[in-house]
Amino acid sequence: MFLADVFNFILYQPLFNALIGLYEYFPGRDFGIAVIILTLLIKVALYPLGSLSIRAQKNLSQLQPKIQELQKKYKNDKEKLVKETLELYKREKINPFSGFLPLLVQLPILIALFQVFWRGFGPEQIIHLYGFLPNPGEINPFFLGLVNLSSPNIVLAFFAGVAQFWQTKMLSPKSEPNPAQKQGNFQQLMQRQMLYFLPIFTVLILWRLPSAIGLYWLVTSFFTIAQQYLILGSKSNAQPR
Repeated sequence: MFLADVFNFILYQPLFNALIGLYEYFPGRDFGIAVIILTLLIKVALYPLGSLSIRAQKNLSQLQPKIQELQKKYKNDKEKLVKETLELYKREKINPFSGFLPLLVQLPILIALFQVFWRGFGPEQIIHLYGFLPNPGEINPFFLGLVNLSSPNIVLAFFAGVAQFWQTKMLSPKSEPNPAQKQGNFQQLMQRQMLYFLPIFTVLILWRLPSAIGLYWLVTSFFTIAQQYLILGSKSNAQPR
């Protein structure tokens, strides 16, 4: 109960009030526009963490050929393989877990937003409204008068899946498979599966949830794609080949 109260106080209530405030004061009182602006504000606030995660994932991806060489060289000596792999990370100054920490930090925010959209904005939730914000009354859940964001929408879910594929594809290794290699590398196989699994999983999850979550996911993916272009593009320009 204590943890739930802390979660509500630190994450749920601020996000709930921010969304209502944007809906109330932004011209047009469009719920979809409010969701988009809130998503952008969150992504801007988490930009440093997102940049850290992108760089870490890309560095790990670029390190895969060297890791594969170690796997071939020490395939019969697991202890030596682990030792040499850790030495490689140390030599390249790469923390293999640095890409996951920013994602873990963002997970509670995603859960809180999910609860905001899932619980809705009925009278039982308005009690969480801060005193300085006016009661918006009945909130119109439509985006641009076309999409009811309180109901599932397969189109938004589909485009969110496409954006997820694009986002994941950008960080995938660009190395071509070796036709002479009889057995596929397990890590490459997993990366290839995740490239297609994540978008499909995204669509299957979002098409049953309020489409406000799908809109949030879509805007988040587009922002991350732009961030990846900015970071990876500037990195490649700084290190010409």
